[in-house]
Amino acid sequence: MSFHCRVCLRRQVPFLAESICHVSRYLSLCLTSVACCLYQETELFEIIEKLQGSRIDEQRCEFPLPLKSQLLTIGGELPLILLSKSGGYWIDPPLEKFVDVSPTSSSFDPESYDIMERDGEAKIYHEFFHSRYHHSFTAVDPSLGPLVLSVCLEEEENKLRVILRMKECSLHGVFSVSLFPNIPSAVELAKMLCNRVTVSKFEVVSYLKAPELITAFDEHRVSPNFKFGVLYQKDGQFTEEDILSNDEESEEFKEFLSVLGETIQLQGFTRFRGGLDVSHGQTGSEAVFTSFHGREIMFHVATKLPFTEGDPQQLQRKRHIGNDIVALVYQEGQTPFLSDIIKSHFLHCFLVVRGIQRGEETGEAVYQVSVTAREDVPPFGPVLPDPPIFTDRSLLREFLLTKLINAEISCYKAEQFSRLELRTRSSLLDSLQAELTTRSQCMMGDPSVSALPSSEGVRGASEGSGGFIENFKRAIRVRSHSFETLGVPRKIGGTSSQKPKTEKDGESDKSPGPLLTDSLGATELKDQASPQEET
Repeated sequence: MSFHCRVCLRRQVPFLAESICHVSRYLSLCLTSVACCLYQETELFEIIEKLQGSRIDEQRCEFPLPLKSQLLTIGGELPLILLSKSGGYWIDPPLEKFVDVSPTSSSFDPESYDIMERDGEAKIYHEFFHSRYHHSFTAVDPSLGPLVLSVCLEEEENKLRVILRMKECSLHGVFSVSLFPNIPSAVELAKMLCNRVTVSKFEVVSYLKAPELITAFDEHRVSPNFKFGVLYQKDGQFTEEDILSNDEESEEFKEFLSVLGETIQLQGFTRFRGGLDVSHGQTGSEAVFTSFHGREIMFHVATKLPFTEGDPQQLQRKRHIGNDIVALVYQEGQTPFLSDIIKSHFLHCFLVVRGIQRGEETGEAVYQVSVTAREDVPPFGPVLPDPPIFTDRSLLREFLLTKLINAEISCYKAEQFSRLELRTRSSLLDSLQAELTTRSQCMMGDPSVSALPSSEGVRGASEGSGGFIENFKRAIRVRSHSFETLGVPRKIGGTSSQKPKTEKDGESDKSPGPLLTDSLGATELKDQASPQEET
């Protein structure tokens, strides 16, 4: 080899070595990347599995060990309901009063089953003002916020009737005209009802359709429609997953459903539908419906809602029942129901019914009843008979339907609903005051204000009462309040099977009951967007 060749080879060796080193590093990086990808993919699936597992775990409620203790086998029977370990619920009748439940005659009168009113003074304006000549006024108080005042002179009785609407509440008063040398001003009348009023002037409402808007605001909590969940608990079922996965109905359960109401076909159903799909069959083909003392009630029966194979949580069922405020539980067997076994932001009360035996003489089913509710829900009637046993189907129906309605109305007084209801009212009052002021200015020809189309919020209100949840959604649209202010975490997105709610649907689906999706999703929540569903 020549000297020149040896020199060239010496010069190229470092270059070749460096190239080989780069190739080696590249291959090493590739192998590392492949390994990382495989690891990350494995890790990703592990994360997904863990998330799914924890989500299901969140839905589970551990059944307390004391169930197996002798303390609960009072009189050889197990109670219908047990309190959870964390507490937070009351039970009626209390466990210490649990006795042997042989059917005996109970001294109780169904005529004493009074249905509570959601808002006893909501219709005062419609009853005493709407058909009489009266005036309304608006103002914005520095401390109280928007005020809407209505004044009516009842000449036949020589009285002044006054309503002052504030964010917290509405105040109603009747004053004898003889008490005043002259008719008091709007400011003076407002201060008679509330001494915290500090405004010096009210503006007159001259909008011709103001009575309709004011009536809609006053009665926004009033509705003749209710919806309740119905759960079927078989013997030995201790978890939410077990209860929601029941897909068959026993003859005993069917008999109990016939006490509540009539089984109807949802397709083309034209009365109150309680958020169920009456066009496309997405919420099953059947439901239980009834009319009761001028009210329409739709039952969300778990076994009639769609069953999803492979879904232990049965979200299609939970999205409806989890949005209800009150639910019925029908028990077959001796397995107690745990107060908080169904995880939901909205379910605040359960009425539990157990079929215990057949009457020896009549052969009719005999039912035992118990009630549990969150501790901030006030007690409500009618009072359970002692013992809480029903042998007559008609009396059981009268009791249960009255108790369900009163339970929901009482649940609205719980802290969570009270807080939400205050925000709803405040938002609607803001909208009402602004609407009345702006339209009155238009009516007076104020050149600074152009003619306005009917706002979505007020138009929706004037179409009729939609109940608490519908009005909450309307308030959200009008005032753009965020869900985060409700104190409940918001779920992003919604289910893919949802479709826009039509105006016709809204007119046929008005209900008083809340609340929040329980998972705060955009589910039917009373129909598709509100805070009442924990999925």
